[in-house]
Amino acid sequence: MKVILIENVPSLGKAGDLAQVAEGYGRNFLIPKKLALEATPNNLRHLEQQKESFLQKATKEKQKATELAARIEQLPCTLARPAGESEKLFGSVTTLDLSKFLQEQGLSLDRRKIHLPNPIKTLGSYTVALKLHPEVTAQLKVNVVAASPPEKDRA
Repeated sequence: MKVILIENVPSLGKAGDLAQVAEGYGRNFLIPKKLALEATPNNLRHLEQQKESFLQKATKEKQKATELAARIEQLPCTLARPAGESEKLFGSVTTLDLSKFLQEQGLSLDRRKIHLPNPIKTLGSYTVALKLHPEVTAQLKVNVVAASPPEKDRA
């Protein structure tokens, strides 16, 4: 089955592309989620008319992603976490923690765009990749430092 992509689909292509997919995938997933249209002659004519707007939209998205990447790379990210004597953290720093940090800075970013292969479990400096656009990746420098442990009251 041939479909016209309305949105960017990572495994298939960009918005405006024509893609050959399995019948079930097209009818049961792409079309109901409004990610694609069936490639009928009428829809193909409509696609040719909309090509220019797809290109402009893609250019704007890339420009926004580039600007966001520049802002993210300037952010100083320091996270304080309780740690043991061997610099191992009690717990870990995950994509959720990084997403919360970005939200505190006024940047809303889906945590699935943060590529952290394994959670951070030791103190130190790390570079984390953020995939903002298929062609734009930002590098966030994360500094994990030891937090002072709370003092316990002894009665």
